Amino acid sequence: MTTAALTACTAPGTGGGTGGDDAGTDRLVLADAYEPELFNPVAGHGETGYSRVYDGLVRLAGGSAGIPELEPSLATELPRGNADATEWTVPLRAGVTFSDGTTFDAEDVVATYAAVLDPASASPIAGNYAMVDSVEAVDPQTVVFRLAYPYVPFPSKLLLGIAPAEALATPGPAEASPLNTAPIGTGPYVLAERQGDQTVFRANAGHWDGAPEVEELVVVYVPDDNTRAQRMASGEFDGTTLPPLLADTLADDEGLTVVGHPSADWRGVALPAGDPVTGDPAVRLALNAAVDRDAIVSSVLGGHGEAASTFVPAVFGEFTEPSAVFTHDPDAARRLLDEAGWVPGPDGVRVRDGQRAEFTVMYFPEDTLRRDLAQAFASDALAVGVEVDLEAVDRPQFRPRIPVDGSLLGGGDVPYDPDTQLYAALHSSFTADGVGGPFDNPSDYRNPTVDAALDRARRSTDQAERVADYREVQRQLVADPPAVVLVFLEHVYVMKDDGWTGTEPVLEPHSHGVSWGPWWNLRDWRRDG
Repeated sequence: MTTAALTACTAPGTGGGTGGDDAGTDRLVLADAYEPELFNPVAGHGETGYSRVYDGLVRLAGGSAGIPELEPSLATELPRGNADATEWTVPLRAGVTFSDGTTFDAEDVVATYAAVLDPASASPIAGNYAMVDSVEAVDPQTVVFRLAYPYVPFPSKLLLGIAPAEALATPGPAEASPLNTAPIGTGPYVLAERQGDQTVFRANAGHWDGAPEVEELVVVYVPDDNTRAQRMASGEFDGTTLPPLLADTLADDEGLTVVGHPSADWRGVALPAGDPVTGDPAVRLALNAAVDRDAIVSSVLGGHGEAASTFVPAVFGEFTEPSAVFTHDPDAARRLLDEAGWVPGPDGVRVRDGQRAEFTVMYFPEDTLRRDLAQAFASDALAVGVEVDLEAVDRPQFRPRIPVDGSLLGGGDVPYDPDTQLYAALHSSFTADGVGGPFDNPSDYRNPTVDAALDRARRSTDQAERVADYREVQRQLVADPPAVVLVFLEHVYVMKDDGWTGTEPVLEPHSHGVSWGPWWNLRDWRRDG
């Protein structure tokens, strides 16, 4: 992995980017590939700890490429769990105010979590907090979370931004809340303007942890990769996110640095269980043996990533099963297909009982990296006699086709524990006739051994037992794979070198863009000298 060292590296400076000539303003202009999101924590904004306008009870601590450590934010110390991890007490910071001037206290915490869990909110993240049975304000500066079952990684659920109780007082769909476009938070920045393709944040002068020294942040939405690269090279932006090979074309440009952050963000091909080709266990195993993951990391990612066989990256340490790896072996793939009755046809594509070994893999048309990964997968599959038809499909049409067609997907939404990395991706309760959305368990995977291990590990308070169960899950995944997991991405950014220090590495989740990268801890940046 070719991750640039970040600690104490330089970053964009005063007056950089579009309209950056305002005297006395320390301003950054960043270009993002992703549309501006809604700013309502109940709708999922900032769940993984990246919000600029909200604080959670805890926040991410940087400096490590492993599973991130947490540190207190609106809490005065990390939450304390009882012996069986079913009750968590959180002491709260006093003297904190929201951006509208109202005072933060325990009632705001209760209201935020209650709104997430209220069916009237239709919160897309409600399932992620299913372990929460009740939240009680013991006094203005103390909250107690009571859980329906033991849950050791619960502190990571406290990254969620806290909104004022007054803004959540009227039940209703989260997607209709005024907070979506007019957020009220305690965070280091406030939303100053949102117009067209441009979002402007300004430093919160009254932030409890001190006002950020970067006084203004402008984020410009530029969806086309090549356009962002050209505008970055011309000096229009202070930073952007780019596909790795495109980013590397700017590596030698004076005044620019290419930066890589490790992630638990995987890319792979989901294989629908109901399809006569992709639902065949022999085909699934053969495709996993056919793919040359190391070559994909080199050729498609330019070295900015790691080969992946399961959904658990090596940075998960003792939770990672070292034996759960597929070896690139096209001859073994051909033998598996031969033994399963898939014989080569006249054109080299295999056939069994009149069924051609052919299926479709969809990818998002705007995502050139997914396109390139899909092409590499299709090439390796054809080499063993399986034909993959690639199709660019817009997101609204993509979702309903996931149970029917293969899809180039990503995951690792909340990678702060193996439970959040694996449960919704694999548990049979998230199949098509269960809970969750179309991107949860997209292959309709049903493996009783995996279900049992995931359930035991989720509720266990014994670290050794949890490690053993998660390793068993990974062994099952290479014996009975639901997908062809290809790579873990290194998220790649380009930044202008100009007079700031304080950047630190952090393990990033599936979500990316300029909310992450060198700018995830913008609150801590300081002027060099």
